[in-house]
Amino acid sequence: MTASPIGRGPILVVSAHAADFVWRAGGAIALGASRGQQVHVLCLTFGEKGESQGLWKQPGMTLDRVKEARRDEAGRAAKVLGADIEFLDAGDYPLRATDDLYDRVVATIRRVDPAVILTHPAKDPYNLDHALTHEIVLRARMVAQAAGHDRDTRPIGAPNVLQFEPHQPEQCGFVPNLLLDVSAVFGRKVEAMRIMGAQGHLVGYYTDLGVRRGVQAVRNGGDRSITHAEAYQRVFPVVGGELL
Repeated sequence: MTASPIGRGPILVVSAHAADFVWRAGGAIALGASRGQQVHVLCLTFGEKGESQGLWKQPGMTLDRVKEARRDEAGRAAKVLGADIEFLDAGDYPLRATDDLYDRVVATIRRVDPAVILTHPAKDPYNLDHALTHEIVLRARMVAQAAGHDRDTRPIGAPNVLQFEPHQPEQCGFVPNLLLDVSAVFGRKVEAMRIMGAQGHLVGYYTDLGVRRGVQAVRNGGDRSITHAEAYQRVFPVVGGELL
């Protein structure tokens, strides 16, 4: 039997900003939740400075009000998708990889003990917060595996890491090797995307992208019933007993 590409255990989604997880992995989140999997979203920042264009256009807007609006939007979107959500408020544009941030990410990884981690790709010249998040995740995963780190918590195993699709994949060296069928839950992704009013201009883009990836999934051997898909690129090899 072929293993599920998003595992059967907990899913951890590490998002640089408070909306990234919705656009890029909303289908995978809803799919896992629909199967009864625990899905935990970890937002390193609210995206309050660089990814809240719609909010900053409003008169009298303040940083605290933007953060609160982003927390509300992301929380409601996560609920629609079926996920728990956690915010670290590490500050964006730029995100900085402090010792405290590493410790908090490691602690979350150990607590969730995920079967798979979804996060940003290693390269994104348009948004270095995204690329840094990828590095933070891989370093934190390494530390979370170390037997000598924090003897009060248990080391994790070796969860696979899937990079979700960036906004401009050709410029990021993103080469998908997994097209995940999210047809059955795409309506929930659209509902979650529409909640993200601070970046409402992206709803059409990611809806169209889901259709295009669905067409590609069928052309790559998927069932003809597939209408929507999300693209992912694996960081580590998959271990199996069959040639697929």
